[in-house]
Amino acid sequence: MTDALNLSHWIDGERVDVARPTEGLNPSDTREVVARHPDGDVAEVDAAVAAAKAAFPSWSEASPEIRSDILDRAGTLLMERREAIGTLLSREEGKTLAEGIGETVRAGRVLKYFAGEALRAHGQNLASVRPGVEIQTYRQAVGVFGLITPWNFPIAIPAWKAAPALAFGNTVVIKPAGPTPATAEALVAILHEAGLPKGVLNMVIGRGRVGQALVDHKDVDGLSFTGSQGVGAGVAAGAAARQARVQLEMGGKNPLIVLDDADLDRAVQIALDGSFFATGQRCTASSRLIVQDGIHDRFVAALAERLAALKVGPALDPATQVGPAVSEAQMETSYRYIDIATGEGGRVAQGGERLKLETPGWYVQPTLLVDTAAEMRINKEEVFGPVASTVRVKTYEEALEIANGVEFGLSAGIVTSSLKHARDFQRRAKAGMTMVNLPTAGVDYHVPFGGTKKSSYGAREQGFAAVDFFTQTKTSYTAG
Repeated sequence: MTDALNLSHWIDGERVDVARPTEGLNPSDTREVVARHPDGDVAEVDAAVAAAKAAFPSWSEASPEIRSDILDRAGTLLMERREAIGTLLSREEGKTLAEGIGETVRAGRVLKYFAGEALRAHGQNLASVRPGVEIQTYRQAVGVFGLITPWNFPIAIPAWKAAPALAFGNTVVIKPAGPTPATAEALVAILHEAGLPKGVLNMVIGRGRVGQALVDHKDVDGLSFTGSQGVGAGVAAGAAARQARVQLEMGGKNPLIVLDDADLDRAVQIALDGSFFATGQRCTASSRLIVQDGIHDRFVAALAERLAALKVGPALDPATQVGPAVSEAQMETSYRYIDIATGEGGRVAQGGERLKLETPGWYVQPTLLVDTAAEMRINKEEVFGPVASTVRVKTYEEALEIANGVEFGLSAGIVTSSLKHARDFQRRAKAGMTMVNLPTAGVDYHVPFGGTKKSSYGAREQGFAAVDFFTQTKTSYTAG
């Protein structure tokens, strides 16, 4: 076993040495303590926000080349240390080592992308309706941003929130998710190693009261949150009460439509990838498989066979394809929804049994549920585990209606060889992202990310869209 890390808050460029009453366990082997965490409170949030506010004038007015160089250097460091940080991520969150390393590399690429964006801030020169008057628009930093990040992508999401905020001249206070603060601290430490000035990036580790203190703080100018709908609604209400900017990403109940004309092997691989890898703990996972009559039985049989062959095991085992759930509560949620689905008339085609492996951990057997109806809870509520349900349909129109019939609208996919249906689906699917012959999970970092309905609120994240949330436009008039 590896020695446990002693984590600290980061405030004004320094690690803050405090008591660490909380132990974070390895989901693959719950006998191992990965890290000991501090439990922050309002006082630490006040200090972090004060440091960020004090650092804002010089950081926002610095040459964009300075910001670009720091982000680029940090991205290089992340990628150079992908093995060590990816291993930490896998030990702390439960992803397979390949997934942990891959996410670390992605975070590095995000930092490098926004290093370039720091130099590409642009405006417009416009003709006035009044003779002799010139108009320019340009973008300016907003101020202090509070970033409340989730555990399922513990380095990629903090990176894709913090990188644009920093690139465009804002300062930041991060509140990482309770189960995965060690991975977030690794990112914060690397950004400081890369040359980030004191106070520009701060982190407070703790429970919900830390997030609430950020939401309520009068000197936090904007909030970016990824998490559940219930908590997100409270973040939005708190931000609106004091007119702070707010951006929310709140999950999905993502459909994958499989039509009769789909290539069966391709459809099965797409469903396997989108529904079950990363232990199903992705907000873009395909949790509803809506399958047309003519291919349904063959699809279910083939997917169940592939599912049975998946190796569930410790995250660092090279043979493991599906790691454990992040926590006991998350594991129990998966099994509870399996029971709910079978209680409402669904049937387990594969999986569903509790696993006992050599090491004690929070393992969930990947599970495929069949004979479910669109109105069942399993097809309405987010499970966030390696559990997918099938709904049998007769026509494309019925499939689309069911796909659109939930309160979420993050990602939606279709597997078909019909250009007509593919194009129609892209137009009519009520989702922020559509996938044709691809898994619903898996997006690029240089394009906008976000959903419709209750999945998202506010400006899009990632890529060129990030500038809209993390800057404000100024319009300047000049008379000759």
